[in-house]
Amino acid sequence: MTDDAKILETVIAEFEALTRIPRPSGHERAVSDYLKKRFAEIGCTVTQDEALNIIADLPAAEGCESAPRTILQGHMDMVCVAEPGVIYDPLSDPIKLQRTEEFLTADGTSLGGDDGIGVAEILTAMQYTEAHGPIRAIVTVDEEQGMTGARHLDAAHLKDASFLINCDSEDYHIMTVGSAGSVNLDFSRMLTRRESNLPAYRIAVAGLLGGHSGERIGDGRGNAIRTLALALQSLEKHGKIELVSFTGGTARNAIPPTAEAIIRTEVGEREIVGVLAGEEKRFRSIYGAADPAMKFAFGAAEHTGRVIGAAEQHALISLLTLLRTGVHDMSRLHADKVETSANLGVLRMDDSEVQVQYFPRSSVNERLDEIIAAAQTMAELTGFSLVVGTQSPAWREREESTLAKIMGEVYSAQNGGAQMTVESIHAGLETSWHAAKNPALDMVSIGVTAHGIHTPEERIEIAAIVPEAKLMMETLRRIAHEKK
Repeated sequence: MTDDAKILETVIAEFEALTRIPRPSGHERAVSDYLKKRFAEIGCTVTQDEALNIIADLPAAEGCESAPRTILQGHMDMVCVAEPGVIYDPLSDPIKLQRTEEFLTADGTSLGGDDGIGVAEILTAMQYTEAHGPIRAIVTVDEEQGMTGARHLDAAHLKDASFLINCDSEDYHIMTVGSAGSVNLDFSRMLTRRESNLPAYRIAVAGLLGGHSGERIGDGRGNAIRTLALALQSLEKHGKIELVSFTGGTARNAIPPTAEAIIRTEVGEREIVGVLAGEEKRFRSIYGAADPAMKFAFGAAEHTGRVIGAAEQHALISLLTLLRTGVHDMSRLHADKVETSANLGVLRMDDSEVQVQYFPRSSVNERLDEIIAAAQTMAELTGFSLVVGTQSPAWREREESTLAKIMGEVYSAQNGGAQMTVESIHAGLETSWHAAKNPALDMVSIGVTAHGIHTPEERIEIAAIVPEAKLMMETLRRIAHEKK
């Protein structure tokens, strides 16, 4: 068996062992116990903390004892979803791994390559890297839902290391060197209701593209909730508007493609149609290139309920139009990358309460502080209550990174002089929490090329498995050689 073939089969074997263990977020005891045993088998001293994180130390190879410690980090939980009609219990059923010449996939479910393949690569690198300094593997729990493993990890496990390689990205050709922090901002206000005899209508926004608020926020797409709020604000200038309901969005981190309101109004239908036509024109002048299919749907509504109070309606529409959505600032280091943004993600209303979910992100922690302060002021001015969630810190890109330089050189040498793409992402990674606990850590994030993560279409490119492992292994060797 060639060295490359040995590496490939080891990574796949380590990964397959993980697929046999059910491991949805919040249910990691079995996989944590397995990893504790497996890391011990390959010669590590292993700690399992109270959160069930695994911390496994491998001594330096002979002659490399003075080299700095490098952490290899991933997470053990996975997102568990199945195709319609597939019987699958994520708490008890294993993943049925399938292998073709090109891909690793699962039979009818998500694969768990995020981040099982990263953990398998870590195990393989620790077995086959011949000359390395001290290596510590940290495998966390609950990355997919709340990053509670990274949040509760004892900082002592990070402070005696110089470098950290996170193995939770999805493209072998890309090295991530920074990620955004974020915070959940939840507005709410109690409502009163009264009867109304005015004609009732339904107004909806449709046709928007939506998308992930980290990945697509820089595309200049419209926000359906804010678009509808602006339309209602314009209608108020033409006569009495009474709001029965207003809903939109599905998740705080998704740009809402649809929103709907039921109103009662004295404004005539033709005038309403004219106002909405004007709002469509305004929308297209701002967002038309990025969101060309936006349209309003309008018609009579039946079986409507009672309307909310006038002051409550004014406060809600004011809040929705004041909350700034989309890109706030671009990066100072990379002009084509978003630094700070915010998404008005979800609006829910029932008989007694209205709730608004607002989700800002930034690679600069201080910018999040500014947005929180502005949100608190808006809540006071509009009579809303505001709950500020735990702030996830940003991992700010280093202008000079020794680890990024070494890994970039290794990648170039392994790929005929090609350059690795280096980027900061406008989304969260566990590295943000590691950076907060040890700002001196020099970190990058890499990963085997994967597609369709968190879906039943998830697949891993087999051709990227060995190059990724060798990239890690040679980087570890270079660190030991250059820094011992």
